[in-house]
Amino acid sequence: MTQPDPALLRHFEQPDETRVFDKGRFEIVHLGSMTVGRATYEPGWRWSTHVGAKAGHSHCTVEHLGYVLSGAATAAFKDGRIFELRAGQMFYISPEPHDSWVLGDEPYVSLHFVGAGHYAKR
Repeated sequence: MTQPDPALLRHFEQPDETRVFDKGRFEIVHLGSMTVGRATYEPGWRWSTHVGAKAGHSHCTVEHLGYVLSGAATAAFKDGRIFELRAGQMFYISPEPHDSWVLGDEPYVSLHFVGAGHYAKR
């Protein structure tokens, strides 16, 4: 019986999967039993327009736990609550229906530790 590797080292520059859509991409890396994603969205990106519309959805229902590396975006819930996600912040977004869009003219980049396997999946 073979022993599992005591450590796994991976780079997003060589992801296991890349989900590409207008104005953005979501790169996925598998580390043991974990799936981690890196979201990169250009200014003008909006989930409902650039991801959800292709799947026939107006709102995302994926649970997210992550960390913002750069830029800023929103998490906007159907009831009108809007939260800003900014560089250096950790975030939790419930699976309650929400939309999201990039704020400003800088790309938004974040890591996703929960929900990555289900996000932007066709």
